[in-house]
Amino acid sequence: MILAGGRGRRLWPSSRDLMPKQFVDFFGTGRTQLQATYDRFAKIIPLDNIYVCTCKEYQQTVMEQLPELPERNIIVEPIHRNTAPCVAWVTMRILRRDAKANIIVSPSDQFVLNMDAFHRSVSIGFNYVTEHNVIMTMGVKPTRPEPGYGYIQLGEQSCKPEVFKVKSFTEKPERDFAKMFMESGEFYWNTGIFLSNAQNLLKNFEQFFPEVLRNLKFEKPDYTYEEELEYVANNYPRYPNLSLDYAVLERSRNVYVMKCDFGWADLGTWHSIYEAMNKTEGGNLVIDSEVVMEDCTNNIIKLPKGRLGVFSGLEGYIVAEQDNVLLICKKSDSSAAVKKLANEVQMKYGEEFV
Repeated sequence: MILAGGRGRRLWPSSRDLMPKQFVDFFGTGRTQLQATYDRFAKIIPLDNIYVCTCKEYQQTVMEQLPELPERNIIVEPIHRNTAPCVAWVTMRILRRDAKANIIVSPSDQFVLNMDAFHRSVSIGFNYVTEHNVIMTMGVKPTRPEPGYGYIQLGEQSCKPEVFKVKSFTEKPERDFAKMFMESGEFYWNTGIFLSNAQNLLKNFEQFFPEVLRNLKFEKPDYTYEEELEYVANNYPRYPNLSLDYAVLERSRNVYVMKCDFGWADLGTWHSIYEAMNKTEGGNLVIDSEVVMEDCTNNIIKLPKGRLGVFSGLEGYIVAEQDNVLLICKKSDSSAAVKKLANEVQMKYGEEFV
């Protein structure tokens, strides 16, 4: 289950409401972030078993970028409700196909360097959730005190040496706390990729959510695809606007984390991209752009095709241009600042600039 409905404002202006980051070939590789995520799972999961969750504004874009994906495997939210409701809906859909199914949920804006290690971790995870009614999240060891990530505190070790019970979650801590977490050795980054068997996952949703989707199986146990869509359209607004992490992971008693090492990076913010990618001399990250740089250090540059950027004496900045917006801001702790700036621009100048 690939989550591809976000608007991606932490990467504004390169990520825009009409074409957010998951649908952009950000690095000039020939594949968008959504396509790269799809490719990653298509190597280990039958194509008919891959679902993409998005909103109606992006349905056509998903269909164009993944033409091989069956149309029924594109789950389109009637209204935007964060990640938990759409995952609950797809879980119901999957259970109707296979009562013994396992599910892996992944964001569409992540980077994985070591595919073999990733496949091994997925295999271990599927085996574990087949045998245990738990929700398992994939965790990676922190390499820096990153305030833009979620942190998982490891508890007791399970029967598997790489799997631990989760002691606590902390979402986007202050930098001082992030440094303390990293130095303690007890905390791992939360990748946002998690696994469960479908029956256990649905039980968690039924425990924490209103009786919305689960009523469908009682009212119409043999409902058709069309009746399912009609029921969702009429009842989806009853769901609270909750993330999967908050709705289930932070409330369930049986949440485990698996230590993973497959070269992971979140590509959702300028800062995380800077930390994950290879830099040129002087620590500059130039993303698919033509530039001339003199005496410049520790910058991020992302320009449109056909633009030439000339920089001298620039240190520690983001310079990003897309369509009608040029952004220049300090790189340090930019994830929250960029989103705030995008919201301010929307309020002052209108939708066309975001």
